[in-house]
Amino acid sequence: MTHPFLDLAPLGAAHFAAIEDRVARLLSTEQDVVIMQGEALLPLEGAIRGTAGPGTTALNVITGPYGQTFGDWLRDCGATVIDLAVPFHTAVTAEQVRSAFAGHPSIDFVSLVHAEAATGNTNPVAEIGEVVREHGALFYLDAVASIGAEPVLPDAWGVDLCVIGAQKAMGGPAGVSAVSVSERAWARMAANPLAPRRSYLSLLDWKQRWIDGGRKALLQAPAQLEMLALEACVERIEGEGLDAVMARHASAAAATRAGALALGGGLEPYVYEAADAAPVATTLRTPPGVDASGLVAKALAADPVLPLAAGGGALAKEMIRVNHYGPDATRGVVHSSLAALGAALAETGRSVDLEAARRAVADAWA
Repeated sequence: MTHPFLDLAPLGAAHFAAIEDRVARLLSTEQDVVIMQGEALLPLEGAIRGTAGPGTTALNVITGPYGQTFGDWLRDCGATVIDLAVPFHTAVTAEQVRSAFAGHPSIDFVSLVHAEAATGNTNPVAEIGEVVREHGALFYLDAVASIGAEPVLPDAWGVDLCVIGAQKAMGGPAGVSAVSVSERAWARMAANPLAPRRSYLSLLDWKQRWIDGGRKALLQAPAQLEMLALEACVERIEGEGLDAVMARHASAAAATRAGALALGGGLEPYVYEAADAAPVATTLRTPPGVDASGLVAKALAADPVLPLAAGGGALAKEMIRVNHYGPDATRGVVHSSLAALGAALAETGRSVDLEAARRAVADAWA
């Protein structure tokens, strides 16, 4: 008895390298791209530990929970960390980054999350990249939530370490991830005595044993099913067209925002300005006295497959997240999500207008 998942021919080095090349094209990058065999936290942490140390002065931008995590890793590496935190309902600006450099000229590393799916905001990376380049700092970017939903252009933006994952807007697997690495970043790692070596966290291992060896011998047995799923995911994006995929996410986000406002019942966008709102997920604030977790539970009881979640941690009481991940970035899913939230709100005694929400979604969809 055979099984399509279990009886596959081994994934060889040439096939692995070909998948890396397709990911590089997705990023429009000439930098080295390494696909790592784990969820995106693996290259996110590995990139920081490879390039930061006691001599590093890092500007860590915090627009959500992942920015907080990066600051913890940087401090653990011995870096001096300057946190630039902004309210989670907004985005950081290039001028705020420029002011941070003015106050701390020794900054030589900048860490930034492009889009925070957890809070629903997105940051202007192109403008921030110009400021970082002016000061010669190494630029580290978490683009896990933005890739597939909005442009991610590490070469054009001067990003030295750009980490992506397939499980959000790309609509792919969570078990593998990728990072593009500039020559400057490789040089920083090679000069860092604390950079992980002979470690699962080590990017240098991939550089020395995989890339410098002509990508002929893999470091370990690859996560075969996840790699094939990643290849299929990229192939699907190529077939639809990356621009079309991004447009679909932008339409889903705009329609959800407009529909929630028209729905009534006290729901409001969590991110105040539409320009600061991420296309990958729309976050909504519940009205006073309505628990977000309870509201989401009621909505999911009616339709368990809807891409709805309550905010994490302290935000669980006031924030709802409508995810637009890959196949969920459609008008039908937006309609269904708002209808379920409206029904749940009506159960609390709130007045809602489902027809107005439907019209708003139709009008907002580009």
